[in-house]
Amino acid sequence: MGRVPTSPRRAGVALAALTALLVSGCSAEPERPRPAPSPSASATPGPAGTPAADPAARAAALVGTLADEDLVGQVLMPYAYGSSATEVTAASAAGNRTLAGVDTPAEMVAKYRLGGVILVGFSADDPTSGNQATTNVDNPAQVRDLTTGLRGAAAKLPAGAAPFLIGTDQEYGVVTRITDGVTTLPSALAAGAADDPALTEAAWRAAGAELAAMGINLDFAPVADVLATRSTVIGSRSFGADPKRASAQVAGAVKGLQSAGVAASVKHFPGHGLSAADSHKDLPVIGQPRKELDATAFPPFTAGIDAGAMAVMSAHLDVKAVDPGTPATFSRKLLTDVLRGQLGFRGVVITDGMNMAPAKRWAPGEAAVRALLAGNDLILMTPHVGQAYDGLLAALRDGSLPRPRLVEAATRVLTMKFQLADRPAPAMSTLNSAEHRKAAKDLAAAAVTVLRGSCGAPVRGPVTVTSSAGRDHTRAALTEALTAAGVPVAPSGGTKVHLVGYGDGADDLSADAAVTVAMDTPYVLEKAKSPTLLATYSSSRTSMTALADVLAGRQRPGGRSPVRVPGLPATTCAA
Repeated sequence: MGRVPTSPRRAGVALAALTALLVSGCSAEPERPRPAPSPSASATPGPAGTPAADPAARAAALVGTLADEDLVGQVLMPYAYGSSATEVTAASAAGNRTLAGVDTPAEMVAKYRLGGVILVGFSADDPTSGNQATTNVDNPAQVRDLTTGLRGAAAKLPAGAAPFLIGTDQEYGVVTRITDGVTTLPSALAAGAADDPALTEAAWRAAGAELAAMGINLDFAPVADVLATRSTVIGSRSFGADPKRASAQVAGAVKGLQSAGVAASVKHFPGHGLSAADSHKDLPVIGQPRKELDATAFPPFTAGIDAGAMAVMSAHLDVKAVDPGTPATFSRKLLTDVLRGQLGFRGVVITDGMNMAPAKRWAPGEAAVRALLAGNDLILMTPHVGQAYDGLLAALRDGSLPRPRLVEAATRVLTMKFQLADRPAPAMSTLNSAEHRKAAKDLAAAAVTVLRGSCGAPVRGPVTVTSSAGRDHTRAALTEALTAAGVPVAPSGGTKVHLVGYGDGADDLSADAAVTVAMDTPYVLEKAKSPTLLATYSSSRTSMTALADVLAGRQRPGGRSPVRVPGLPATTCAA
Protein backbone atom coordinates (compact mmCIF):
# COMPACT_ATOMS: atom_id res chain seq x y z
CA MET A 1 0.00 0.00 0.00
CA GLY A 2 1.25 3.48 -0.82
CA ARG A 3 2.55 5.61 1.98
CA VAL A 4 2.62 9.40 1.97
CA PRO A 5 6.24 10.58 2.32
CA THR A 6 7.19 11.79 5.77
CA SER A 7 6.60 15.50 6.12
CA PRO A 8 8.73 17.77 8.27
CA ARG A 9 5.67 19.87 8.98
CA ARG A 10 5.11 20.15 12.70
CA ALA A 11 2.13 20.86 14.87
CA GLY A 12 3.85 23.58 16.86
CA VAL A 13 2.09 26.51 15.16
CA ALA A 14 -1.29 25.52 16.55
CA LEU A 15 0.07 23.98 19.71
CA ALA A 16 0.44 27.01 21.94
CA ALA A 17 -3.10 28.21 21.41
CA LEU A 18 -4.49 24.72 21.71
CA THR A 19 -2.53 23.92 24.85
CA ALA A 20 -3.89 27.06 26.48
CA LEU A 21 -7.35 25.97 25.42
CA LEU A 22 -6.90 22.50 26.92
CA VAL A 23 -5.44 23.77 30.17
CA SER A 24 -8.26 26.30 30.58
CA GLY A 25 -10.82 23.54 30.08
CA CYS A 26 -11.77 24.12 26.40
CA SER A 27 -14.01 26.89 25.18
CA ALA A 28 -17.72 26.87 25.95
CA GLU A 29 -17.64 23.42 27.55
CA PRO A 30 -17.61 23.59 31.35
CA GLU A 31 -21.20 23.60 32.64
CA ARG A 32 -20.02 21.36 35.49
CA PRO A 33 -16.92 21.98 37.59
CA ARG A 34 -13.97 19.84 36.60
CA PRO A 35 -13.63 16.92 39.04
CA ALA A 36 -10.55 16.44 41.13
CA PRO A 37 -8.23 13.89 39.52
CA SER A 38 -7.96 10.39 40.88
CA PRO A 39 -4.74 9.42 42.66
CA SER A 40 -3.23 8.12 39.42
CA ALA A 41 -4.25 11.23 37.52
CA SER A 42 -2.32 13.65 39.69
CA ALA A 43 0.88 15.37 38.71
CA THR A 44 3.24 12.70 37.52
CA PRO A 45 6.97 12.62 38.24
CA GLY A 46 9.19 13.12 35.24
CA PRO A 47 11.86 10.65 34.17
CA ALA A 48 14.46 9.70 36.73
CA GLY A 49 16.65 12.63 37.71
CA THR A 50 14.26 15.32 36.41
CA PRO A 51 11.81 17.49 38.33
CA ALA A 52 8.15 16.50 38.51
CA ALA A 53 6.14 17.73 35.52
CA ASP A 54 2.44 18.04 34.89
CA PRO A 55 1.24 15.34 32.43
CA ALA A 56 -0.50 17.92 30.24
CA ALA A 57 2.68 19.97 30.01
CA ARG A 58 4.72 16.90 29.10
CA ALA A 59 2.15 16.00 26.45
CA ALA A 60 2.09 19.49 24.97
CA ALA A 61 5.86 19.58 24.77
CA LEU A 62 6.00 16.22 23.02
CA VAL A 63 3.20 17.06 20.59
CA GLY A 64 5.15 20.11 19.52
CA THR A 65 7.92 17.86 18.19
CA LEU A 66 5.76 15.40 16.25
CA ALA A 67 5.24 15.17 12.52
CA ASP A 68 1.86 14.65 10.91
CA GLU A 69 2.38 10.91 10.68
CA ASP A 70 3.08 10.66 14.40
CA LEU A 71 0.01 12.70 15.33
CA VAL A 72 -2.19 10.44 13.22
CA GLY A 73 -0.64 7.31 14.70
CA GLN A 74 -1.27 8.51 18.25
CA VAL A 75 -5.06 8.49 17.73
CA LEU A 76 -5.18 4.90 16.43
CA MET A 77 -5.56 1.84 18.66
CA PRO A 78 -6.12 -1.25 16.49
CA TYR A 79 -5.98 -4.92 17.34
CA ALA A 80 -3.40 -7.26 15.85
CA TYR A 81 -3.09 -10.99 15.24
CA GLY A 82 -0.70 -13.05 17.30
CA SER A 83 0.32 -13.97 20.84
CA SER A 84 3.80 -12.43 20.45
CA ALA A 85 4.90 -9.02 19.24
CA THR A 86 7.55 -10.40 16.90
CA GLU A 87 6.97 -14.12 16.32
CA VAL A 88 3.60 -15.17 14.92
CA THR A 89 2.11 -18.15 13.14
CA ALA A 90 1.55 -18.13 9.40
CA ALA A 91 -2.17 -17.64 9.98
CA SER A 92 -1.57 -14.64 12.25
CA ALA A 93 0.85 -13.13 9.74
CA ALA A 94 -1.78 -13.49 7.04
CA GLY A 95 -4.34 -11.79 9.28
CA ASN A 96 -1.98 -8.90 9.95
CA ARG A 97 -1.25 -8.48 6.26
CA THR A 98 -4.97 -8.22 5.53
CA LEU A 99 -5.51 -5.82 8.42
CA ALA A 100 -2.43 -3.64 8.06
CA GLY A 101 -0.02 -4.86 5.39
CA VAL A 102 2.51 -6.18 7.91
CA ASP A 103 3.38 -9.58 9.37
CA THR A 104 3.68 -8.92 13.11
CA PRO A 105 2.16 -6.68 15.80
CA ALA A 106 5.52 -4.97 16.34
CA GLU A 107 5.74 -4.12 12.65
CA MET A 108 2.22 -2.66 12.83
CA VAL A 109 3.22 -0.43 15.74
CA ALA A 110 6.31 0.80 13.87
CA LYS A 111 4.74 1.31 10.45
CA TYR A 112 1.75 3.31 11.65
CA ARG A 113 3.42 4.96 14.70
CA LEU A 114 0.54 3.71 16.80
CA GLY A 115 -0.60 5.21 20.07
CA GLY A 116 -1.72 1.86 21.37
CA VAL A 117 -3.00 -1.66 20.75
CA ILE A 118 -5.99 -3.50 22.18
CA LEU A 119 -5.61 -7.14 23.18
CA VAL A 120 -8.61 -9.17 22.09
CA GLY A 121 -10.10 -12.60 22.71
CA PHE A 122 -13.40 -14.22 23.54
CA SER A 123 -15.11 -16.95 25.52
CA ALA A 124 -18.15 -19.08 24.82
CA ASP A 125 -20.54 -16.79 26.74
CA ASP A 126 -19.10 -13.55 25.37
CA PRO A 127 -21.82 -11.33 23.83
CA THR A 128 -19.08 -9.25 22.15
CA SER A 129 -17.50 -12.17 20.30
CA GLY A 130 -18.80 -10.90 16.95
CA ASN A 131 -16.04 -8.32 16.62
CA GLN A 132 -13.25 -10.37 18.21
CA ALA A 133 -11.49 -11.56 15.10
CA THR A 134 -8.63 -13.26 16.92
CA THR A 135 -7.19 -13.76 20.38
CA ASN A 136 -4.01 -12.36 21.87
CA VAL A 137 -4.29 -13.96 25.29
CA ASP A 138 -3.39 -17.38 26.58
CA ASN A 139 -1.83 -16.99 30.01
CA PRO A 140 -0.34 -14.18 32.11
CA ALA A 141 3.30 -14.91 31.23
CA GLN A 142 2.50 -14.87 27.52
CA VAL A 143 0.56 -11.60 27.90
CA ARG A 144 3.48 -10.03 29.74
CA ASP A 145 5.90 -11.09 26.99
CA LEU A 146 3.54 -9.69 24.34
CA THR A 147 3.13 -6.34 26.08
CA THR A 148 6.88 -6.09 26.64
CA GLY A 149 7.48 -6.64 22.93
CA LEU A 150 4.87 -4.06 21.94
CA ARG A 151 6.40 -1.49 24.27
CA GLY A 152 9.84 -2.20 22.86
CA ALA A 153 8.59 -1.45 19.35
CA ALA A 154 6.83 1.75 20.48
CA ALA A 155 9.84 3.04 22.42
CA LYS A 156 11.73 3.54 19.15
CA LEU A 157 9.11 5.94 17.78
CA PRO A 158 9.25 9.75 18.02
CA ALA A 159 6.45 9.60 20.60
CA GLY A 160 8.23 6.83 22.50
CA ALA A 161 8.87 9.00 25.56
CA ALA A 162 5.21 8.48 26.48
CA PRO A 163 4.07 5.05 27.68
CA PHE A 164 2.50 2.91 24.98
CA LEU A 165 -1.19 2.21 25.58
CA ILE A 166 -2.10 -1.46 25.85
CA GLY A 167 -5.75 -2.03 26.62
CA THR A 168 -8.21 -4.84 26.90
CA ASP A 169 -11.84 -5.53 27.89
CA GLN A 170 -11.33 -6.98 31.34
CA GLU A 171 -14.84 -6.33 32.67
CA TYR A 172 -15.11 -9.58 34.66
CA GLY A 173 -18.14 -11.76 34.11
CA VAL A 174 -19.01 -12.77 30.57
CA VAL A 175 -16.56 -10.27 29.02
CA THR A 176 -13.20 -11.19 30.48
CA ARG A 177 -10.28 -11.48 28.10
CA ILE A 178 -7.72 -12.96 30.51
CA THR A 179 -9.22 -15.75 32.59
CA ASP A 180 -6.44 -18.17 33.53
CA GLY A 181 -3.95 -17.49 36.28
CA VAL A 182 -5.60 -14.27 37.46
CA THR A 183 -8.02 -13.35 40.24
CA THR A 184 -11.56 -13.71 38.92
CA LEU A 185 -13.89 -10.99 40.11
CA PRO A 186 -17.65 -11.51 40.01
CA SER A 187 -19.61 -9.65 37.33
CA ALA A 188 -20.68 -6.04 37.56
CA LEU A 189 -24.26 -7.13 38.26
CA ALA A 190 -22.98 -9.16 41.21
CA ALA A 191 -21.25 -6.05 42.54
CA GLY A 192 -24.53 -4.20 42.11
CA ALA A 193 -26.28 -6.87 44.19
CA ALA A 194 -23.66 -6.55 46.92
CA ASP A 195 -24.24 -2.78 46.84
CA ASP A 196 -21.05 -1.96 48.73
CA PRO A 197 -18.80 0.45 46.79
CA ALA A 198 -15.91 -0.15 49.20
CA LEU A 199 -15.90 -3.86 48.36
CA THR A 200 -16.08 -3.01 44.67
CA GLU A 201 -13.18 -0.58 44.92
CA ALA A 202 -11.01 -3.11 46.77
CA ALA A 203 -11.75 -5.85 44.23
CA TRP A 204 -11.05 -3.60 41.25
CA ARG A 205 -7.85 -2.35 42.87
CA ALA A 206 -6.69 -5.96 42.98
CA ALA A 207 -7.74 -6.42 39.36
CA GLY A 208 -5.88 -3.28 38.33
CA ALA A 209 -2.69 -4.42 40.01
CA GLU A 210 -2.84 -7.71 38.10
CA LEU A 211 -3.45 -5.97 34.77
CA ALA A 212 -0.51 -3.65 35.46
CA ALA A 213 1.69 -6.63 36.31
CA MET A 214 0.91 -8.08 32.87
CA GLY A 215 1.76 -4.79 31.16
CA ILE A 216 -1.80 -3.57 30.53
CA ASN A 217 -2.42 0.07 31.40
CA LEU A 218 -5.92 0.71 30.01
CA ASP A 219 -9.03 -1.28 30.86
CA PHE A 220 -12.16 -0.76 28.79
CA ALA A 221 -14.25 -0.92 31.93
CA PRO A 222 -16.32 -0.39 33.98
CA VAL A 223 -19.66 -0.59 32.17
CA ALA A 224 -21.76 2.40 33.23
CA ASP A 225 -24.87 1.36 31.31
CA VAL A 226 -28.03 1.31 33.43
CA LEU A 227 -29.91 -1.90 32.66
CA ALA A 228 -33.24 -0.31 31.79
CA THR A 229 -34.10 -3.12 29.34
CA ARG A 230 -33.52 -6.86 29.26
CA SER A 231 -30.51 -6.36 27.04
CA THR A 232 -28.57 -9.57 26.50
CA VAL A 233 -25.55 -7.77 25.04
CA ILE A 234 -25.22 -5.71 28.24
CA GLY A 235 -26.96 -7.93 30.79
CA SER A 236 -24.75 -8.78 33.76
CA ARG A 237 -22.07 -6.43 32.45
CA SER A 238 -24.17 -3.64 34.02
CA PHE A 239 -24.23 -2.80 37.72
CA GLY A 240 -28.04 -2.75 37.59
CA ALA A 241 -31.21 -0.84 36.88
CA ASP A 242 -30.99 1.80 39.62
CA PRO A 243 -28.96 4.83 38.43
CA LYS A 244 -28.01 5.86 41.97
CA ARG A 245 -26.74 2.42 43.00
CA ALA A 246 -25.00 1.92 39.66
CA SER A 247 -23.32 5.31 39.99
CA ALA A 248 -21.73 4.39 43.31
CA GLN A 249 -20.46 1.14 41.83
CA VAL A 250 -18.98 2.80 38.75
CA ALA A 251 -17.15 5.28 40.96
CA GLY A 252 -15.77 2.47 43.11
CA ALA A 253 -14.51 0.51 40.12
CA VAL A 254 -12.86 3.59 38.58
CA LYS A 255 -11.11 4.48 41.83
CA GLY A 256 -9.91 0.91 42.31
CA LEU A 257 -8.50 0.50 38.82
CA GLN A 258 -6.80 3.86 38.65
CA SER A 259 -5.29 3.61 42.11
CA ALA A 260 -3.41 0.62 40.69
CA GLY A 261 -2.10 2.65 37.74
CA VAL A 262 -4.56 1.39 35.10
CA ALA A 263 -6.73 3.90 33.25
CA ALA A 264 -10.46 3.25 33.38
CA SER A 265 -12.63 3.76 30.30
CA VAL A 266 -16.25 4.17 31.37
CA LYS A 267 -18.63 2.80 28.73
CA HIS A 268 -20.83 2.81 26.60
CA PHE A 269 -21.81 6.49 26.45
CA PRO A 270 -24.58 7.63 26.39
CA GLY A 271 -25.98 4.35 27.75
CA HIS A 272 -26.32 1.04 25.91
CA GLY A 273 -28.61 -0.44 28.57
CA LEU A 274 -31.49 1.71 27.34
CA SER A 275 -31.86 -0.53 24.28
CA ALA A 276 -32.05 -4.31 24.04
CA ALA A 277 -30.54 -4.32 20.52
CA ASP A 278 -26.92 -5.34 19.87
CA SER A 279 -24.70 -2.60 18.43
CA HIS A 280 -22.27 -5.20 17.11
CA LYS A 281 -24.92 -6.12 14.53
CA ASP A 282 -27.29 -3.15 14.23
CA LEU A 283 -27.69 0.49 15.23
CA PRO A 284 -29.76 0.37 18.43
CA VAL A 285 -32.31 3.12 18.87
CA ILE A 286 -32.47 5.00 22.15
CA GLY A 287 -36.00 6.40 22.05
CA GLN A 288 -36.33 7.71 25.59
CA PRO A 289 -36.94 11.44 26.03
CA ARG A 290 -34.07 13.69 27.02
CA LYS A 291 -35.42 14.07 30.56
CA GLU A 292 -35.14 10.30 31.04
CA LEU A 293 -31.59 10.27 29.68
CA ASP A 294 -30.60 12.92 32.20
CA ALA A 295 -32.22 11.02 35.07
CA THR A 296 -31.38 7.43 34.11
CA ALA A 297 -28.56 7.05 31.60
CA PHE A 298 -26.17 9.88 32.44
CA PRO A 299 -25.70 9.66 36.26
CA PRO A 300 -23.29 6.66 36.24
CA PHE A 301 -21.14 8.37 33.62
CA THR A 302 -21.13 11.53 35.70
CA ALA A 303 -20.09 9.45 38.73
CA GLY A 304 -17.23 7.90 36.77
CA ILE A 305 -16.08 11.29 35.57
CA ASP A 306 -16.24 12.72 39.09
CA ALA A 307 -14.21 9.74 40.32
CA GLY A 308 -11.47 10.78 37.90
CA ALA A 309 -12.00 8.38 34.98
CA MET A 310 -9.32 9.03 32.39
CA ALA A 311 -11.41 7.82 29.46
CA VAL A 312 -14.99 7.39 28.28
CA MET A 313 -16.00 5.08 25.45
CA SER A 314 -18.61 6.31 22.98
CA ALA A 315 -21.25 3.91 21.67
CA HIS A 316 -22.86 3.12 18.35
CA LEU A 317 -26.34 4.24 19.45
CA ASP A 318 -29.02 6.34 17.72
CA VAL A 319 -30.17 8.73 20.44
CA LYS A 320 -33.38 10.20 19.08
CA ALA A 321 -33.75 12.91 21.71
CA VAL A 322 -30.35 14.45 20.96
CA ASP A 323 -29.14 13.66 17.44
CA PRO A 324 -31.59 11.40 15.60
CA GLY A 325 -30.14 9.17 12.91
CA THR A 326 -26.50 9.73 13.88
CA PRO A 327 -24.66 7.05 15.88
CA ALA A 328 -23.38 8.60 19.11
CA THR A 329 -19.84 7.68 18.05
CA PHE A 330 -20.18 10.20 15.22
CA SER A 331 -22.33 12.79 17.00
CA ARG A 332 -20.76 16.09 17.95
CA LYS A 333 -23.96 16.97 19.81
CA LEU A 334 -23.52 13.99 22.13
CA LEU A 335 -19.74 13.84 22.52
CA THR A 336 -18.85 17.52 22.48
CA ASP A 337 -22.01 19.26 23.66
CA VAL A 338 -23.32 16.70 26.17
CA LEU A 339 -20.33 14.62 27.33
CA ARG A 340 -17.86 17.49 27.48
CA GLY A 341 -20.21 20.44 27.84
CA GLN A 342 -22.93 19.13 30.17
CA LEU A 343 -21.09 16.34 31.99
CA GLY A 344 -17.78 18.19 32.12
CA PHE A 345 -15.51 15.39 30.88
CA ARG A 346 -11.94 16.47 30.06
CA GLY A 347 -10.22 13.17 29.37
CA VAL A 348 -9.89 10.88 26.36
CA VAL A 349 -12.99 9.86 24.40
CA ILE A 350 -12.51 6.47 22.77
CA THR A 351 -14.73 4.98 20.09
CA ASP A 352 -16.32 1.60 20.51
CA GLY A 353 -14.98 -0.93 18.02
CA MET A 354 -14.94 0.59 14.55
CA ASN A 355 -15.26 -2.92 13.13
CA MET A 356 -18.84 -3.09 14.44
CA ALA A 357 -21.71 -2.84 11.96
CA PRO A 358 -22.87 0.76 12.57
CA ALA A 359 -19.35 2.14 12.03
CA LYS A 360 -18.79 0.12 8.87
CA ARG A 361 -21.36 2.09 6.91
CA TRP A 362 -18.35 4.26 5.95
CA ALA A 363 -14.94 3.25 4.66
CA PRO A 364 -12.30 3.01 7.42
CA GLY A 365 -10.64 6.31 6.53
CA GLU A 366 -13.86 8.29 6.36
CA ALA A 367 -15.19 6.66 9.52
CA ALA A 368 -12.01 7.61 11.41
CA VAL A 369 -12.24 11.23 10.25
CA ARG A 370 -15.92 11.46 11.16
CA ALA A 371 -15.21 10.01 14.61
CA LEU A 372 -12.48 12.56 15.32
CA LEU A 373 -14.62 15.44 14.09
CA ALA A 374 -17.39 14.36 16.46
CA GLY A 375 -15.05 14.57 19.44
CA ASN A 376 -13.43 11.16 19.81
CA ASP A 377 -9.71 11.21 20.56
CA LEU A 378 -8.79 7.55 20.02
CA ILE A 379 -10.00 5.29 17.20
CA LEU A 380 -10.46 1.71 18.40
CA MET A 381 -10.31 -1.47 16.30
CA THR A 382 -10.50 -0.05 12.81
CA PRO A 383 -11.24 -2.81 10.26
CA HIS A 384 -8.26 -1.68 8.17
CA VAL A 385 -5.34 0.10 9.80
CA GLY A 386 -3.71 1.37 6.61
CA GLN A 387 -6.91 2.85 5.22
CA ALA A 388 -7.73 4.56 8.52
CA TYR A 389 -4.19 5.97 8.77
CA ASP A 390 -4.11 7.18 5.18
CA GLY A 391 -7.61 8.62 5.43
CA LEU A 392 -6.74 10.67 8.50
CA LEU A 393 -3.49 11.89 6.97
CA ALA A 394 -5.19 12.89 3.71
CA ALA A 395 -7.97 14.71 5.56
CA LEU A 396 -5.41 16.56 7.66
CA ARG A 397 -3.58 17.73 4.58
CA ASP A 398 -6.64 18.79 2.58
CA GLY A 399 -8.13 20.60 5.56
CA SER A 400 -11.23 18.44 6.04
CA LEU A 401 -9.73 17.37 9.36
CA PRO A 402 -8.68 20.64 11.05
CA ARG A 403 -5.20 20.45 12.47
CA PRO A 404 -6.28 21.84 15.88
CA ARG A 405 -8.74 18.95 16.28
CA LEU A 406 -6.05 16.35 15.60
CA VAL A 407 -3.56 18.13 17.85
CA GLU A 408 -6.19 18.32 20.58
CA ALA A 409 -6.92 14.60 20.31
CA ALA A 410 -3.24 13.60 20.29
CA THR A 411 -2.55 15.89 23.24
CA ARG A 412 -5.32 14.29 25.27
CA VAL A 413 -4.05 10.81 24.46
CA LEU A 414 -0.49 11.72 25.41
CA THR A 415 -1.67 13.45 28.59
CA MET A 416 -3.36 10.23 29.66
CA LYS A 417 -0.18 8.32 28.85
CA PHE A 418 1.90 10.62 31.00
CA GLN A 419 -0.65 10.30 33.81
CA LEU A 420 0.21 6.60 33.71
CA ALA A 421 3.96 7.12 33.40
CA ASP A 422 6.74 6.36 35.82
CA ARG A 423 4.85 3.81 37.89
CA PRO A 424 6.76 0.55 38.35
CA ALA A 425 4.75 -2.50 37.31
CA PRO A 426 3.80 -4.84 40.15
CA ALA A 427 5.55 -8.19 40.24
CA MET A 428 3.87 -11.08 38.46
CA SER A 429 3.67 -12.79 41.84
CA THR A 430 0.78 -10.47 42.69
CA LEU A 431 -1.44 -12.40 40.29
CA ASN A 432 -4.09 -14.46 42.06
CA SER A 433 -2.51 -13.67 45.42
CA ALA A 434 -4.29 -14.50 48.66
CA GLU A 435 -5.01 -10.82 49.27
CA HIS A 436 -6.56 -10.42 45.82
CA ARG A 437 -8.60 -13.61 46.11
CA LYS A 438 -9.99 -12.36 49.42
CA ALA A 439 -11.06 -9.05 47.86
CA ALA A 440 -12.86 -10.92 45.07
CA LYS A 441 -14.41 -13.44 47.47
CA ASP A 442 -15.71 -10.73 49.79
CA LEU A 443 -17.49 -9.08 46.88
CA ALA A 444 -18.87 -12.35 45.50
CA ALA A 445 -20.10 -13.46 48.92
CA ALA A 446 -21.94 -10.19 49.49
CA ALA A 447 -23.68 -10.60 46.12
CA VAL A 448 -25.44 -13.96 46.60
CA THR A 449 -29.17 -13.28 46.71
CA VAL A 450 -32.18 -15.37 47.79
CA LEU A 451 -35.20 -14.46 45.71
CA ARG A 452 -37.31 -17.34 47.04
CA GLY A 453 -36.76 -19.64 50.00
CA SER A 454 -34.96 -19.67 53.31
CA CYS A 455 -32.05 -17.43 54.22
CA GLY A 456 -30.49 -20.28 56.18
CA ALA A 457 -28.75 -23.30 54.68
CA PRO A 458 -31.15 -24.28 51.85
CA VAL A 459 -29.73 -27.76 51.22
CA ARG A 460 -28.52 -30.82 53.04
CA GLY A 461 -26.28 -33.34 51.33
CA PRO A 462 -25.85 -35.22 49.27
CA VAL A 463 -26.17 -32.60 46.52
CA THR A 464 -26.31 -33.24 42.78
CA VAL A 465 -25.21 -30.30 40.63
CA THR A 466 -26.85 -29.99 37.21
CA SER A 467 -26.86 -27.30 34.56
CA SER A 468 -27.81 -26.47 31.02
CA ALA A 469 -25.49 -27.83 28.34
CA GLY A 470 -21.88 -26.72 28.03
CA ARG A 471 -21.25 -25.78 31.66
CA ASP A 472 -19.03 -28.64 32.75
CA HIS A 473 -16.36 -26.27 34.03
CA THR A 474 -18.83 -24.35 36.23
CA ARG A 475 -20.45 -27.53 37.57
CA ALA A 476 -17.01 -28.83 38.47
CA ALA A 477 -16.13 -25.56 40.22
CA LEU A 478 -19.29 -25.68 42.35
CA THR A 479 -18.82 -29.39 43.10
CA GLU A 480 -15.27 -28.75 44.27
CA ALA A 481 -16.37 -25.79 46.39
CA LEU A 482 -19.23 -27.76 47.98
CA THR A 483 -16.86 -30.57 48.90
CA ALA A 484 -14.47 -28.04 50.45
CA ALA A 485 -17.41 -26.59 52.42
CA GLY A 486 -18.25 -30.04 53.83
CA VAL A 487 -21.34 -30.74 51.71
CA PRO A 488 -21.50 -34.30 50.29
CA VAL A 489 -21.89 -34.38 46.51
CA ALA A 490 -23.39 -37.23 44.48
CA PRO A 491 -23.38 -37.66 40.68
CA SER A 492 -27.15 -38.29 40.77
CA GLY A 493 -30.02 -38.83 43.15
CA GLY A 494 -29.15 -36.07 45.61
CA THR A 495 -30.82 -32.76 46.27
CA LYS A 496 -30.63 -31.11 42.89
CA VAL A 497 -29.00 -27.68 42.53
CA HIS A 498 -29.46 -26.47 38.97
CA LEU A 499 -27.32 -23.73 37.38
CA VAL A 500 -28.46 -21.46 34.56
CA GLY A 501 -26.18 -18.91 32.94
CA TYR A 502 -25.71 -16.47 30.10
CA GLY A 503 -28.04 -17.13 27.18
CA ASP A 504 -30.13 -19.69 29.06
CA GLY A 505 -33.91 -19.39 29.09
CA ALA A 506 -36.97 -21.17 30.41
CA ASP A 507 -36.16 -24.24 28.32
CA ASP A 508 -32.93 -24.64 30.30
CA LEU A 509 -34.67 -24.84 33.67
CA SER A 510 -35.04 -28.13 35.56
CA ALA A 511 -38.53 -28.84 36.87
CA ASP A 512 -37.37 -31.08 39.72
CA ALA A 513 -34.54 -28.91 41.04
CA ALA A 514 -34.74 -28.04 44.71
CA VAL A 515 -32.59 -24.98 44.08
CA THR A 516 -32.20 -23.01 40.85
CA VAL A 517 -29.31 -20.57 40.62
CA ALA A 518 -29.08 -17.72 38.10
CA MET A 519 -25.43 -17.07 37.22
CA ASP A 520 -26.17 -14.13 34.94
CA THR A 521 -29.18 -11.81 34.82
CA PRO A 522 -31.85 -13.33 37.10
CA TYR A 523 -34.79 -12.84 34.72
CA VAL A 524 -34.89 -16.57 33.97
CA LEU A 525 -35.95 -17.20 37.57
CA GLU A 526 -39.33 -15.68 36.76
CA LYS A 527 -40.25 -19.05 35.19
CA ALA A 528 -38.43 -21.31 37.66
CA LYS A 529 -40.53 -23.65 39.85
CA SER A 530 -37.91 -24.52 42.43
CA PRO A 531 -38.81 -23.77 46.07
CA THR A 532 -35.46 -22.00 46.47
CA LEU A 533 -34.18 -19.46 43.96
CA LEU A 534 -30.70 -17.96 44.28
CA ALA A 535 -28.70 -15.55 42.15
CA THR A 536 -24.92 -15.18 41.97
CA TYR A 537 -25.06 -13.09 38.74
CA SER A 538 -21.71 -14.61 37.77
CA SER A 539 -20.27 -18.03 36.96
CA SER A 540 -16.72 -17.28 38.07
CA ARG A 541 -14.94 -19.72 40.34
CA THR A 542 -15.06 -17.05 43.04
CA SER A 543 -18.84 -16.82 42.72
CA MET A 544 -19.20 -20.60 42.84
CA THR A 545 -17.19 -20.67 46.07
CA ALA A 546 -19.48 -18.02 47.55
CA LEU A 547 -22.53 -20.02 46.42
CA ALA A 548 -21.18 -23.17 48.05
CA ASP A 549 -20.74 -21.31 51.33
CA VAL A 550 -24.36 -20.18 51.19
CA LEU A 551 -25.63 -23.65 50.33
CA ALA A 552 -23.61 -25.06 53.23
CA GLY A 553 -24.94 -22.46 55.66
CA ARG A 554 -21.51 -20.94 56.20
CA GLN A 555 -22.40 -17.58 54.63
CA ARG A 556 -25.58 -15.53 54.95
CA PRO A 557 -26.87 -14.48 51.50
CA GLY A 558 -27.14 -10.73 51.87
CA GLY A 559 -27.39 -9.62 48.25
CA ARG A 560 -30.29 -7.69 46.78
CA SER A 561 -31.23 -8.07 43.11
CA PRO A 562 -30.16 -4.95 41.19
CA VAL A 563 -32.84 -5.62 38.55
CA ARG A 564 -36.54 -6.31 38.98
CA VAL A 565 -37.78 -9.85 38.30
CA PRO A 566 -41.58 -9.86 37.96
CA GLY A 567 -43.30 -11.92 40.65
CA LEU A 568 -40.21 -12.08 42.87
CA PRO A 569 -38.91 -9.78 45.60
CA ALA A 570 -35.45 -8.28 45.34
CA THR A 571 -34.53 -10.56 48.25
CA THR A 572 -36.28 -12.67 50.86
CA CYS A 573 -33.54 -11.90 53.38
CA ALA A 574 -33.45 -8.81 55.54
CA ALA A 575 -30.96 -6.23 54.40
